[in-house]
Amino acid sequence: MKSIVLHQPGNVSVCDFPEPVLAEDGVRIAVYYGGLCGTDFHKYHGRNGSRKVTYPVILGHEISGVVEETGSKVTRFKKGDRVTVDPNYSCGQCWFCRHDMPHMCENAKGVVKGFTEYICPPEVNVYPLPETLSLRDACLSEPLSCCLHGISQLDLKIGNSVLIVGLGSIGMMMLELLKTGKTGPIIVVETDVSKKEKALAHGADLFIDPLHEDVKDVIGKAGIRNVDRVFECVGNRHTIQNALHYAGNCATVVLFGVSDPNDPPIFDQYEAFTKELTIKNSFINPYMMQTAIDLLADKTINAEAIIAKEVSMEECVEEIKNPVFSRQGKVIIKIRNEEGQVL
Repeated sequence: MKSIVLHQPGNVSVCDFPEPVLAEDGVRIAVYYGGLCGTDFHKYHGRNGSRKVTYPVILGHEISGVVEETGSKVTRFKKGDRVTVDPNYSCGQCWFCRHDMPHMCENAKGVVKGFTEYICPPEVNVYPLPETLSLRDACLSEPLSCCLHGISQLDLKIGNSVLIVGLGSIGMMMLELLKTGKTGPIIVVETDVSKKEKALAHGADLFIDPLHEDVKDVIGKAGIRNVDRVFECVGNRHTIQNALHYAGNCATVVLFGVSDPNDPPIFDQYEAFTKELTIKNSFINPYMMQTAIDLLADKTINAEAIIAKEVSMEECVEEIKNPVFSRQGKVIIKIRNEEGQVL
């Protein structure tokens, strides 16, 4: 089947790959759309995503599609159902699963290798789509579910000021989520000033270019006494260090961006100590898939504000090698046309 395959770090191509085997509890899904994730770039550059990479591997885990066939024990789905999939499988039996931490499952595994024609995840990982949600927009469900887990880590209270570092697709999802709540001022810190108009149009109260402005000075002049919550969406050592520096007294900082383990940030513990910071991370998406689907279906989340470009598999390979559109937002890979033919 036609697939985007990472053969080794730095070696990715569109090629033929064996079809997955349908288990008795599995759902064979014809993939229509996939979303290009930051972890796909990490894998291309030789780093792991949420789990260790074994080569060769089909890239992609944010998908939507249509049920083609079901295993003998499947009861909730039938051929023709429109679906999306949580790529993270947990066993439900280990110590972590039984203590409400399924994302830390001892037997966890990824069940979606999605930039391809067919996938066969377990039924438990498959979610039906409402008629109000298009297949195109539905492939945003998984990254949005991760953002929902991230925002839960912020421990937001009414009136809290929130600062977002980086306005890529994750930063934009976070902005869309925040504007629906009762937060205080929302601040976006982003080096690409072409995103300023979009940020302000979608709920930001303040846009700051850190290359040409003193972030703390601009915040102070805007009358914001304290930055209560910070959401770091980039994941490099400089933006992580900056996020901790921008945070105000007794602030909570969530480091959402996935950093390079070979280039870790320098942690200024003294500054964190004197400000009594709470520093958290956010790993995948426990219990959040259905909420993400619902928010996309009822248009609470504006998918058009998140999607930067729709590309073919061949164009996706070039984007992975030389990212252009991904710097502006989410890149969507169209794998089949409306008639179900692979493109």
